[in-house]
Amino acid sequence: MNKQQTRIIVIMLAIALALAAFVMLRDRAQPAGDEHDEHTEQGEHAEDKEAAHADDGVIHFTPGQITVAGITVATAGPKHLDTFIRMPGQIALNEDRTAHVTPRAAGSVRDVSADLGQQVRKDQVLASIASADIAGQRGALTAAQKRVDYARRIVATERTLWEEKITARQDLLKAEQELIEAEVARDTVRQQLQALGAAGGGGGGGSNLLAIRAPFDGIIVEKHITLGEVVGADTRVFTLTDLSTVWADVVVPARDLDIVRVGTTAVIRSIASDTTAPGKVSFVSSLVGEASRSAKARVVLANPGAAWRPGLAVNVDIVTGSSDVPVAVAREAIQTVDTRQVVYKRVKEGFIAQPVSTGRADGRFIEITAGLNPGDTYAASGSFTIKAEQGKGEASHEH
Repeated sequence: MNKQQTRIIVIMLAIALALAAFVMLRDRAQPAGDEHDEHTEQGEHAEDKEAAHADDGVIHFTPGQITVAGITVATAGPKHLDTFIRMPGQIALNEDRTAHVTPRAAGSVRDVSADLGQQVRKDQVLASIASADIAGQRGALTAAQKRVDYARRIVATERTLWEEKITARQDLLKAEQELIEAEVARDTVRQQLQALGAAGGGGGGGSNLLAIRAPFDGIIVEKHITLGEVVGADTRVFTLTDLSTVWADVVVPARDLDIVRVGTTAVIRSIASDTTAPGKVSFVSSLVGEASRSAKARVVLANPGAAWRPGLAVNVDIVTGSSDVPVAVAREAIQTVDTRQVVYKRVKEGFIAQPVSTGRADGRFIEITAGLNPGDTYAASGSFTIKAEQGKGEASHEH
């Protein structure tokens, strides 16, 4: 290193030492009050933040936010509560109003006028078949009627001869007896045709045609017949049911058989929707299943509009008691916060988490024994949204 390079390095070190000394002297001369002001300002910001979250425990919601969040507000007040036990069930056809329609005579299908799902009226023709049995029965009826006509003419002739003293009364009595026997034979054939569902004097467009008719008003839920096929006398060609009433079949554990009795009030609740309907227990089985250790019960259910579809899974609430309570809220209004049950009570700025004590309950409402008064408004639905907002506020407060 030459002398010139050494001189440059010494100069640079001197400048650096001078700058360091200047900075140290400036920091010592700075007023101590500046640091105090900085700490004071930070404290004030922290206090403001804490005050913003405290606000007497109110969870802020504007009316617009309440609407957007789907929160509904209701008023706490007196309710009639039914206590119950809940059991699984399923909607089934009312077997007392369900018919498996058969032709009652073998034959070939000539016409099918009813469709699956169609609403039909009593005695409406569903289909027709050409049947050799029907043709034979109608031929027998025709022959029987002719024998009756002939026997009547014989009786008329014998009566004239007897009145004119030409023949004995015994001949008249014999002719009358033969007429009675002919009429009995004719009526027997006619009744056989009626039992098969065929008109006594033919009809349906031909002597071998048999009309299959609906036994009552209902809807066709099964169809097993097509044009041209051959069906037997006992073939189930249609299943017809009246859906104005249905059954709710209930599985009753053995321990509850003393509670579930014929005439007991029940409430049917759809699992797929919020639909409910009242009913009464109409049947309780006397037998308990060996494997399930349960019995079968049945509730007859009115079904306007066919809303209850057979096969639908339901809950059946068997009412065990009823009472009137002074204060009750919707069941979904109850939330648990820090192991306490609360209801979000409506206030001017939003809601507050009001601790409550609960009592009796049914499927929709629960009694409030402490914490709310009649007339208090609360979040009946959407309370979980308020709980989530409350949790956010508490988390920010901790930070």
